[in-house]
Amino acid sequence: MNYKLFPLGDQGIIIELGKDISAMTHQKVQNISFYLQNHPFEWMVEYIPSFTTVTIYYHPLKIERLTQGRIHPYQYACEQLNNLLSSIALNQSFESRTIEIPVCYGGEYGPDIEIIAELNHLTPEEVIQIHTSSDYLVYMIGFVPGFPYLGGMSERIAAPRRKTPRLQIPARSVGIAGSQTGIYPLETPGGWQIIGRTPVSLFRPDEEPPTLLKAGDRVKFTSISSKEFKEREARKNHDYNY
Repeated sequence: MNYKLFPLGDQGIIIELGKDISAMTHQKVQNISFYLQNHPFEWMVEYIPSFTTVTIYYHPLKIERLTQGRIHPYQYACEQLNNLLSSIALNQSFESRTIEIPVCYGGEYGPDIEIIAELNHLTPEEVIQIHTSSDYLVYMIGFVPGFPYLGGMSERIAAPRRKTPRLQIPARSVGIAGSQTGIYPLETPGGWQIIGRTPVSLFRPDEEPPTLLKAGDRVKFTSISSKEFKEREARKNHDYNY
């Protein structure tokens, strides 16, 4: 397996597994994350998976106690990781969940869908059809709690970010930026083009786990009417298809 290790400050190591976002690199990230979740190093504080890397934060004082100061903590952590990465099975398959996310497209919930359509010489209905025709892979969660970075969107509906970001984007808005699509779990500033909104809550701090989606999941968008959106939102429907 090809990989590189880089220091991140004085308490972190980045495992770089590739340069490009791809399903193959994501598989490596998933395998390493799965191993670390189930076999954490004694000196590890936490691990953070992303598109092409896994970052590991370590406790230097714990390593110094383990090694009695005979080796620098970073060097020791690198040696341990090299041993792991030379032996770990990276072809392990995981059973992924497919989660259906209903979306009310356009209108007050998707003010930028006309822009997406015009940029790509499509009608708003065609944008919706294309956006709902794919299954999307959750590569990572980030930016704000529960925000999924999704891969697999058609280039036919790609669009640049807004030149001027909005100061407030309503929670559960579905957006497009470049060739990616995602969902804002919380009300936050942002520059993505907003095409719709879902009644489904992605961040649920009182539940365990607190986020609906996780890396490795697949998302299927479905189109619902504004009436159905309001009905679901009114009764706080949190029934998901797993």
